[in-house]
Amino acid sequence: MSSNTAVISVRDLVVGFGDVAVLDHVTLDVFDGEILGFVGGSGAGKSVLMRAIIGLVPKRKGTIEVFGTNLGAVGESELRATEQRWGVLFQQGALFSSLTALQNVQFPMREYLDLSPRLIEEIALAKLEMVGLEADVRGKFPAELSGGMVKRVALARALALDPDIVFLDEPTSGLDPIGAAEFDELIRTLQRTLGLSVFMVTHDLDSLHAVCDRIAVLSEGRVIAAGTIETMLESEHPWLKSYFHGNRARQANHHAPSRALHQPIHH
Repeated sequence: MSSNTAVISVRDLVVGFGDVAVLDHVTLDVFDGEILGFVGGSGAGKSVLMRAIIGLVPKRKGTIEVFGTNLGAVGESELRATEQRWGVLFQQGALFSSLTALQNVQFPMREYLDLSPRLIEEIALAKLEMVGLEADVRGKFPAELSGGMVKRVALARALALDPDIVFLDEPTSGLDPIGAAEFDELIRTLQRTLGLSVFMVTHDLDSLHAVCDRIAVLSEGRVIAAGTIETMLESEHPWLKSYFHGNRARQANHHAPSRALHQPIHH
Protein backbone atom coordinates (compact mmCIF):
# COMPACT_ATOMS: atom_id res chain seq x y z
CA MET A 1 0.00 0.00 0.00
CA SER A 2 1.20 3.49 -0.82
CA SER A 3 1.43 6.20 1.83
CA ASN A 4 1.44 9.98 1.71
CA THR A 5 5.18 10.08 2.46
CA ALA A 6 7.09 11.39 -0.56
CA VAL A 7 10.19 9.34 -1.41
CA ILE A 8 10.90 11.61 -4.39
CA SER A 9 10.12 15.32 -4.19
CA VAL A 10 10.84 17.57 -7.18
CA ARG A 11 10.30 21.31 -6.79
CA ASP A 12 10.45 24.03 -9.50
CA LEU A 13 12.83 21.97 -11.62
CA VAL A 14 14.18 23.63 -14.75
CA VAL A 15 16.15 21.58 -17.28
CA GLY A 16 17.15 22.74 -20.73
CA PHE A 17 19.44 22.10 -23.65
CA GLY A 18 20.88 25.20 -25.27
CA ASP A 19 18.11 27.76 -25.63
CA VAL A 20 15.35 25.17 -25.25
CA ALA A 21 13.75 24.70 -21.81
CA VAL A 22 12.51 21.11 -21.69
CA LEU A 23 11.27 21.15 -18.10
CA ASP A 24 9.84 24.48 -16.94
CA HIS A 25 9.47 24.63 -13.14
CA VAL A 26 8.27 21.04 -12.74
CA THR A 27 6.92 20.05 -9.33
CA LEU A 28 6.13 16.40 -8.61
CA ASP A 29 5.99 13.92 -5.73
CA VAL A 30 6.33 10.13 -5.82
CA PHE A 31 4.88 8.52 -2.71
CA ASP A 32 6.22 5.60 -0.73
CA GLY A 33 4.96 2.27 -2.06
CA GLU A 34 3.13 3.55 -5.14
CA ILE A 35 3.51 2.97 -8.86
CA LEU A 36 3.43 6.40 -10.49
CA GLY A 37 2.87 6.46 -14.24
CA PHE A 38 4.48 9.50 -15.87
CA VAL A 39 2.99 10.37 -19.25
CA GLY A 40 3.18 13.09 -21.85
CA GLY A 41 3.46 13.70 -25.55
CA SER A 42 6.36 12.40 -27.60
CA GLY A 43 9.41 14.55 -26.92
CA ALA A 44 7.73 16.28 -23.98
CA GLY A 45 10.61 15.49 -21.62
CA LYS A 46 9.35 12.47 -19.68
CA SER A 47 12.68 10.63 -19.82
CA VAL A 48 14.52 13.91 -19.21
CA LEU A 49 12.85 14.24 -15.81
CA MET A 50 13.79 10.69 -14.88
CA ARG A 51 17.38 11.30 -15.97
CA ALA A 52 17.53 14.58 -14.05
CA ILE A 53 16.39 12.84 -10.86
CA ILE A 54 19.07 10.14 -11.15
CA GLY A 55 21.75 12.69 -12.02
CA LEU A 56 22.37 11.95 -15.71
CA VAL A 57 21.07 15.35 -16.86
CA PRO A 58 22.08 18.58 -15.09
CA LYS A 59 19.41 20.92 -13.75
CA ARG A 60 19.40 24.69 -14.09
CA LYS A 61 17.11 25.47 -11.18
CA GLY A 62 15.01 23.76 -8.55
CA THR A 63 15.52 20.98 -6.03
CA ILE A 64 15.36 17.19 -6.18
CA GLU A 65 14.98 15.32 -2.90
CA VAL A 66 15.09 11.53 -2.59
CA PHE A 67 14.33 10.05 0.86
CA GLY A 68 14.51 13.59 2.21
CA THR A 69 18.05 14.13 0.89
CA ASN A 70 18.59 17.16 -1.32
CA LEU A 71 20.70 15.59 -4.06
CA GLY A 72 22.19 18.94 -5.06
CA ALA A 73 23.44 19.76 -1.57
CA VAL A 74 25.22 16.63 -0.35
CA GLY A 75 28.73 15.25 -0.56
CA GLU A 76 29.86 12.46 -2.86
CA SER A 77 29.62 9.70 -0.26
CA GLU A 78 26.04 10.57 0.77
CA LEU A 79 25.04 10.91 -2.88
CA ARG A 80 26.42 7.45 -3.69
CA ALA A 81 24.65 5.98 -0.66
CA THR A 82 21.36 7.42 -1.90
CA GLU A 83 22.01 6.19 -5.45
CA GLN A 84 22.37 2.65 -4.14
CA ARG A 85 18.75 2.84 -2.97
CA TRP A 86 17.38 3.08 -6.50
CA GLY A 87 17.53 0.86 -9.56
CA VAL A 88 16.98 1.89 -13.19
CA LEU A 89 15.52 0.07 -16.18
CA PHE A 90 16.51 2.13 -19.20
CA GLN A 91 14.62 2.21 -22.47
CA GLN A 92 15.48 -0.86 -24.60
CA GLY A 93 17.21 -2.37 -21.54
CA ALA A 94 20.64 -0.78 -22.14
CA LEU A 95 22.45 -4.01 -21.28
CA PHE A 96 26.20 -4.26 -21.78
CA SER A 97 26.45 -6.16 -25.07
CA SER A 98 29.80 -7.75 -24.18
CA LEU A 99 28.53 -9.20 -20.90
CA THR A 100 26.29 -12.22 -20.41
CA ALA A 101 22.88 -11.91 -18.76
CA LEU A 102 24.36 -13.05 -15.46
CA GLN A 103 27.32 -10.67 -15.71
CA ASN A 104 24.97 -7.76 -16.45
CA VAL A 105 23.04 -8.44 -13.26
CA GLN A 106 26.28 -8.87 -11.29
CA PHE A 107 27.69 -5.55 -12.52
CA PRO A 108 26.13 -3.21 -9.89
CA MET A 109 27.08 -5.63 -7.12
CA ARG A 110 30.70 -5.70 -8.24
CA GLU A 111 30.69 -1.90 -8.33
CA TYR A 112 29.10 -1.27 -4.94
CA LEU A 113 29.26 -4.36 -2.73
CA ASP A 114 32.22 -6.09 -1.09
CA LEU A 115 31.04 -9.68 -1.54
CA SER A 116 32.71 -12.90 -2.63
CA PRO A 117 32.35 -13.86 -6.33
CA ARG A 118 30.34 -16.92 -5.32
CA LEU A 119 27.84 -14.91 -3.29
CA ILE A 120 27.50 -12.33 -6.08
CA GLU A 121 26.73 -15.16 -8.52
CA GLU A 122 24.13 -16.67 -6.19
CA ILE A 123 22.39 -13.32 -5.70
CA ALA A 124 22.44 -12.59 -9.44
CA LEU A 125 20.90 -15.99 -10.20
CA ALA A 126 18.19 -15.30 -7.61
CA LYS A 127 17.41 -11.94 -9.28
CA LEU A 128 17.09 -13.61 -12.70
CA GLU A 129 14.72 -16.15 -11.19
CA MET A 130 12.77 -13.35 -9.51
CA VAL A 131 11.94 -11.80 -12.90
CA GLY A 132 10.84 -15.14 -14.34
CA LEU A 133 13.93 -16.21 -16.30
CA GLU A 134 15.20 -19.77 -16.40
CA ALA A 135 18.78 -20.70 -15.45
CA ASP A 136 19.77 -21.35 -19.08
CA VAL A 137 19.57 -17.60 -19.79
CA ARG A 138 22.53 -16.82 -17.54
CA GLY A 139 25.27 -17.48 -20.12
CA LYS A 140 23.55 -15.79 -23.06
CA PHE A 141 24.57 -12.40 -24.42
CA PRO A 142 21.98 -9.66 -25.05
CA ALA A 143 22.07 -10.27 -28.81
CA GLU A 144 20.91 -13.85 -28.16
CA LEU A 145 17.86 -12.79 -26.13
CA SER A 146 14.35 -11.79 -27.21
CA GLY A 147 13.17 -8.25 -26.52
CA GLY A 148 11.12 -9.44 -23.57
CA MET A 149 14.06 -11.33 -22.09
CA VAL A 150 16.31 -8.28 -22.46
CA LYS A 151 13.79 -6.24 -20.47
CA ARG A 152 13.66 -8.90 -17.75
CA VAL A 153 17.45 -9.10 -17.47
CA ALA A 154 17.56 -5.31 -17.27
CA LEU A 155 14.91 -5.40 -14.54
CA ALA A 156 16.92 -8.03 -12.65
CA ARG A 157 19.94 -5.70 -12.88
CA ALA A 158 17.81 -2.81 -11.59
CA LEU A 159 16.91 -4.96 -8.57
CA ALA A 160 20.50 -6.13 -7.96
CA LEU A 161 21.14 -3.87 -4.96
CA ASP A 162 17.70 -4.44 -3.35
CA PRO A 163 16.55 -0.88 -4.09
CA ASP A 164 13.66 0.98 -2.48
CA ILE A 165 12.83 2.85 -5.70
CA VAL A 166 12.81 1.54 -9.27
CA PHE A 167 12.81 3.85 -12.28
CA LEU A 168 11.31 2.32 -15.43
CA ASP A 169 11.71 4.12 -18.77
CA GLU A 170 9.08 2.87 -21.25
CA PRO A 171 9.27 -0.69 -19.88
CA THR A 172 6.71 -2.18 -22.29
CA SER A 173 7.79 -0.39 -25.49
CA GLY A 174 8.66 -2.82 -28.25
CA LEU A 175 6.79 -5.70 -26.63
CA ASP A 176 3.74 -7.38 -28.14
CA PRO A 177 0.48 -7.01 -26.17
CA ILE A 178 0.82 -10.37 -24.39
CA GLY A 179 4.46 -9.71 -23.51
CA ALA A 180 3.56 -6.21 -22.31
CA ALA A 181 0.74 -7.58 -20.15
CA GLU A 182 3.09 -10.13 -18.61
CA PHE A 183 5.64 -7.41 -17.87
CA ASP A 184 2.97 -5.22 -16.27
CA GLU A 185 1.95 -8.14 -14.06
CA LEU A 186 5.60 -8.77 -13.14
CA ILE A 187 6.12 -5.13 -12.15
CA ARG A 188 3.00 -5.12 -9.99
CA THR A 189 3.92 -8.43 -8.33
CA LEU A 190 7.49 -7.27 -7.57
CA GLN A 191 6.25 -3.91 -6.31
CA ARG A 192 3.89 -5.62 -3.86
CA THR A 193 6.32 -8.34 -2.84
CA LEU A 194 9.33 -6.09 -2.31
CA GLY A 195 7.50 -2.96 -1.15
CA LEU A 196 8.95 -0.88 -3.97
CA SER A 197 8.15 2.65 -5.02
CA VAL A 198 8.04 2.78 -8.82
CA PHE A 199 8.48 5.77 -11.14
CA MET A 200 7.37 4.58 -14.56
CA VAL A 201 7.76 6.67 -17.69
CA THR A 202 5.29 5.26 -20.18
CA HIS A 203 2.94 5.97 -23.06
CA ASP A 204 1.18 2.60 -22.71
CA LEU A 205 -2.45 3.23 -21.81
CA ASP A 206 -2.90 -0.42 -20.85
CA SER A 207 -0.09 -0.13 -18.30
CA LEU A 208 -1.69 3.00 -16.84
CA HIS A 209 -4.96 1.11 -16.33
CA ALA A 210 -3.42 -2.17 -15.16
CA VAL A 211 -0.70 -1.23 -12.68
CA CYS A 212 -0.45 2.49 -11.89
CA ASP A 213 -1.76 3.81 -8.59
CA ARG A 214 -1.45 7.41 -9.79
CA ILE A 215 -0.63 9.16 -13.03
CA ALA A 216 1.20 12.45 -13.57
CA VAL A 217 0.98 14.27 -16.89
CA LEU A 218 3.71 16.42 -18.46
CA SER A 219 2.72 18.99 -21.07
CA GLU A 220 4.57 22.07 -22.32
CA GLY A 221 7.32 21.52 -19.76
CA ARG A 222 5.08 21.31 -16.70
CA VAL A 223 3.11 18.75 -14.74
CA ILE A 224 -0.47 19.72 -15.60
CA ALA A 225 -2.27 16.99 -13.67
CA ALA A 226 -1.66 14.20 -11.15
CA GLY A 227 -4.14 11.68 -9.81
CA THR A 228 -5.78 8.32 -10.35
CA ILE A 229 -6.80 6.96 -13.75
CA GLU A 230 -10.40 7.87 -12.83
CA THR A 231 -9.32 11.48 -12.29
CA MET A 232 -7.66 11.52 -15.70
CA LEU A 233 -10.72 10.06 -17.42
CA GLU A 234 -13.00 12.66 -15.81
CA SER A 235 -10.79 15.65 -16.64
CA GLU A 236 -12.02 18.26 -19.11
CA HIS A 237 -8.48 19.43 -19.92
CA PRO A 238 -8.10 19.31 -23.74
CA TRP A 239 -4.78 17.40 -23.71
CA LEU A 240 -6.05 14.88 -21.18
CA LYS A 241 -9.29 14.36 -23.10
CA SER A 242 -7.34 13.80 -26.30
CA TYR A 243 -4.90 11.38 -24.65
CA PHE A 244 -7.29 9.35 -22.51
CA HIS A 245 -10.32 9.44 -24.82
CA GLY A 246 -8.73 9.33 -28.28
CA ASN A 247 -9.09 6.45 -30.74
CA ARG A 248 -6.27 4.40 -29.18
CA ALA A 249 -7.57 5.15 -25.70
CA ARG A 250 -11.02 3.75 -26.43
CA GLN A 251 -9.61 0.31 -27.10
CA ALA A 252 -7.43 0.47 -23.98
CA ASN A 253 -10.35 1.62 -21.84
CA HIS A 254 -12.53 -1.16 -23.18
CA HIS A 255 -9.94 -3.88 -22.62
CA ALA A 256 -8.27 -2.50 -19.49
CA PRO A 257 -9.33 -5.27 -17.08
CA SER A 258 -8.25 -8.04 -19.45
CA ARG A 259 -4.61 -6.92 -19.53
CA ALA A 260 -4.34 -7.29 -15.76
CA LEU A 261 -5.76 -10.79 -15.90
CA HIS A 262 -3.06 -12.26 -18.14
CA GLN A 263 -0.96 -14.74 -16.24
CA PRO A 264 2.81 -14.54 -16.79
CA ILE A 265 4.15 -17.15 -19.19
CA HIS A 266 7.77 -17.97 -18.53
CA HIS A 267 9.95 -19.09 -21.41
